[in-house]
Amino acid sequence: MKLQVLQDSNGNNSGVYIPQQEWSLIKQQYPDIEEISSDIPDWQKELLTSRLETIAKHPERVKPIQGLFDALNKKVNR
Repeated sequence: MKLQVLQDSNGNNSGVYIPQQEWSLIKQQYPDIEEISSDIPDWQKELLTSRLETIAKHPERVKPIQGLFDALNKKVNR
């Protein structure tokens, strides 16, 4: 796939150009792709904001996800 990253006047990434032929292939594989919204509901935004604030206040509580996976695997294998 030959994508082109578009940048604004400050050099920040602002979009992606996908050639028409490749976009058609994507739409064949994912027919509802144009109906997918990039907006998330306000309640989810509020929840994310709350969790990010908690992480910022208590970074020592953040643990690698691998530890959770290991604990879950131990419970499954009992």
